[in-house]
Amino acid sequence: LPQTQMGWEICPEGLHHFLRFARDNYTGDLPLYVTENGMANPDTPDTPDTARIAYLNTHLAEVQRAIAEGVPLKGYIIWSLMDNYEWALGFEKRFGLVHVDFETLQRRPKASYHALRAALARD
Repeated sequence: LPQTQMGWEICPEGLHHFLRFARDNYTGDLPLYVTENGMANPDTPDTPDTARIAYLNTHLAEVQRAIAEGVPLKGYIIWSLMDNYEWALGFEKRFGLVHVDFETLQRRPKASYHALRAALARD
């Protein structure tokens, strides 16, 4: 499986499987929320960000599939809106849809920000 900069395997089908498993074995009709889902990439504000866009597209497709199959998913929160301080790694890993220059604090939306915005407007 492909991996993020953190070394985490990328498996969108696993999110779908987990949501169904949680519903079928633990929560039933109680609402579910995905509270952190995202990937770290080494990038700059001008990086094409294609890996993160693909990551979000495939994970959101699996979320939609789970909802269509009756999983009561009420929220999906991407990690993270902006590049931030990760407790164990400092500013080294960048999860954000918005690039933060940690010297000037200037913020610039990445390509993934614009792709997600377009997808949300469409759906």
